[in-house]
Amino acid sequence: MKATALRFALAAAGTALGALLLDGAASAQDTIKIGVTQPLTGAFAASGNYVAQGAKLAEEAINTAGGVLGKKIELIVEDNKSNPTEAAATAEKLIVKDKVPVMLGAWGSGLTLAIMPKLEEYKVPMVVETSSSGKITTSGNPYIFRISPTSEMEAKAFTPLFKSLGIKKADFLSTNNDFGLGAAKEFSEAATAQGVQVGVRETMDPKATDFSAQLAKIKASGGDTVFVTTAVEQITLILKQAKDQQLGARIITTGGSNSPEQLIQQAGEAANGSLHLVFFTPWFTDAVKNPDVANKFVAAWNEKKYPVGGLTEGFRGWDGIHVIVEGIKAAGKADSEAITTALWGVKVKGINGDIAFIKCLPFTSSRSTAAR
Repeated sequence: MKATALRFALAAAGTALGALLLDGAASAQDTIKIGVTQPLTGAFAASGNYVAQGAKLAEEAINTAGGVLGKKIELIVEDNKSNPTEAAATAEKLIVKDKVPVMLGAWGSGLTLAIMPKLEEYKVPMVVETSSSGKITTSGNPYIFRISPTSEMEAKAFTPLFKSLGIKKADFLSTNNDFGLGAAKEFSEAATAQGVQVGVRETMDPKATDFSAQLAKIKASGGDTVFVTTAVEQITLILKQAKDQQLGARIITTGGSNSPEQLIQQAGEAANGSLHLVFFTPWFTDAVKNPDVANKFVAAWNEKKYPVGGLTEGFRGWDGIHVIVEGIKAAGKADSEAITTALWGVKVKGINGDIAFIKCLPFTSSRSTAAR
């Protein structure tokens, strides 16, 4: 399994630490359909909508440039409602009813894992744009093409910062699913390896809104840092409740599914001093591997007047659709089997780095290399 050279920025709320407009006249035979399943409602709605918006911007840009194989692409977007059962149902609907030959999805790790059996059943490939659970890569599913870093990769990239940030004792608060549990495991192991004492590891339901019990245990633990892994909706509430409880520990969020702008707007002064890992830094587009691509995306986003805070999630949809289109182009036809084979050979200049796929031995699953 080839390692990805992951680069991310640690951003503070308030301070940078530096590092469905479809063509209604088009008939099905005139377009190449691409299925998209995202959490447009439910616990992860903010992030899912941003990813969908980024995907739609890619659709517009690709169609303006002439489409692929002489046809426009048409995104069929389904709401998986932040629910694994619904996610599997959306995948089946996209494949069976809408006849999509390839998909993008599904934001959360639990959502993606729920869809994966459907991909094998119908032999349809899916580009995974966000999910971080290592299970997705190591499952042996040959129809998964991941462009998102795993929690293990994120923790490894963060490792030098344990020392530079002066972290002595860390506590963990994570959503009780594959996304949160995987991140807590990888970051706690990385912390231990750096001589950092690990305190309590608290979890919360993805739909929870009251974290007073967990925060009380974390406060009693006496750590200097709390690693929080969940979606932006819960992060906002955690910041506010941590301020109310006068939690003295610094909060660092993992997973890259928020931005300081969002949290300043939503949490106000409670966001002060919090730190956040992101995988695309829209504030420093000249510092990324492919600034021309990044600047094009940011300009398209701003033209639509989408929230600036959504850029750190929206880029995932943009990159994912461009990868899929390159796969279709290389396949020479909108056929699932041909696209699956072709995706192994694509090379795309993504916002998050150069994207290519390498088979993970001894499995036949995949992940991208984002050399940045």
